Amino acid sequence: LYIDNLLVDQLTEVGGGKHLRLKLRYGDRAGQSLPCIFFSTTALRAAICAGDRVDIAFAAGADGVHVGQDDMPVAEVREKYPSLAIVGLSTHNPEQARAAIAQRPDYIGCGPVWATPTKDIPDPTLGVDTALAMAASVPFPAVCIGGIDADRLPALIRGGARSWAVVRAVCAADDPYAAILRLQSVAREAAL
Repeated sequence: LYIDNLLVDQLTEVGGGKHLRLKLRYGDRAGQSLPCIFFSTTALRAAICAGDRVDIAFAAGADGVHVGQDDMPVAEVREKYPSLAIVGLSTHNPEQARAAIAQRPDYIGCGPVWATPTKDIPDPTLGVDTALAMAASVPFPAVCIGGIDADRLPALIRGGARSWAVVRAVCAADDPYAAILRLQSVAREAAL
């Protein structure tokens, strides 16, 4: 897992985010970098959550963890790792969103809204209407994710999305800082 220090500095300057989720994709070695990343991003004043690896999130002192449908259940995370104050859950269809209500995560991810290459085995796309309906069906925050970029973001916001997340729109950008600023500007304009 490699984090570009310039990107971390730029995220710190831009701010405005309340939650930073780190996805661990490279096996056990990924956890070695996590404490350094947390230290580097403390100026963000954002909650730091690690994706999928509850053990690494706990060991690194993360604020929380985001689990998938096939990962440790939310209740088990809360029981075994009470210091992880935030537990998010991925949902990929309306049935999973409804089932999440009984699990009581702090938030759910609704996606993928659009096709995205960030998953090895992608789930079927939801589309804007289904993602927004899922978000509206739960009594806790719901974060729309998957294939979102500056061109697609207005459709989500105008449809009522209150929370959204991007990966490629920033991480694959030639200038991540400019991409963040553009997304923020687009979001503000779409909310008017």
